[in-house]
Amino acid sequence: MRVKSLVQTGLLLAIGYILHFITPGLAGGMKPDFILTMLFIAIMLQRNFKMTIAAGVGAGILAALSSTFPGGQLPNLVDKFLTALFVFALVKLGYGRINDKIFAGIIGLIGTLFSGLVFLGAAIVFVQLPAPFTVLFTVVVLPAMAINTITMAILYPIVKATNKRFANQEA
Repeated sequence: MRVKSLVQTGLLLAIGYILHFITPGLAGGMKPDFILTMLFIAIMLQRNFKMTIAAGVGAGILAALSSTFPGGQLPNLVDKFLTALFVFALVKLGYGRINDKIFAGIIGLIGTLFSGLVFLGAAIVFVQLPAPFTVLFTVVVLPAMAINTITMAILYPIVKATNKRFANQEA
C-alpha cells in the first residue's frame, strides 16, 4: 500500500463521515450513507485488496461511531467490512468493461443492496430490529439504493478526473 493511496482513502472516508453529519435526515430521519458511497469510490479508484480491507475496517468504525440505529455499532462493523470485500470482487470482475459512470451506478446499487441486507441480517443476530425486516428494507434500504446509485454515478467520474489531474501535475 502506498502512503498516497492510504491518505486518499482516509480523506474519502472522512468526507463521507462529515457529509453524514451535515446532511439533514430525509423520511423518518433516514440519511444517505455517504460513508458507504465514499468506500465504494475508494475501492474503485484503488482496486487493491489490502487497501479494501483497511477501508472496510475504517468505514465500519466511522459508521459505528455515527450510527443512529439502536445497537447498530456491531452490525455496522460487520456490514462495512463484508460489503468492502463484496464490492472489491465486483470491481475486479467488471471494472473497465463498461462506461465508468454506468459501472459506478451499478456498484452503488448492488453494493448498497448487499450492505443493507448484511446490516439488517447482522442486526437480527446481534440486536433486535426496531421494526419488521420488510419495513426497514422498504423504508431505509430501497431509498438508500436509489440515492447511492445516483450519487455514485455523479461523484465517481468527478473524483476519478480529479485524481487523474493531480497525478498529471506530479509527473
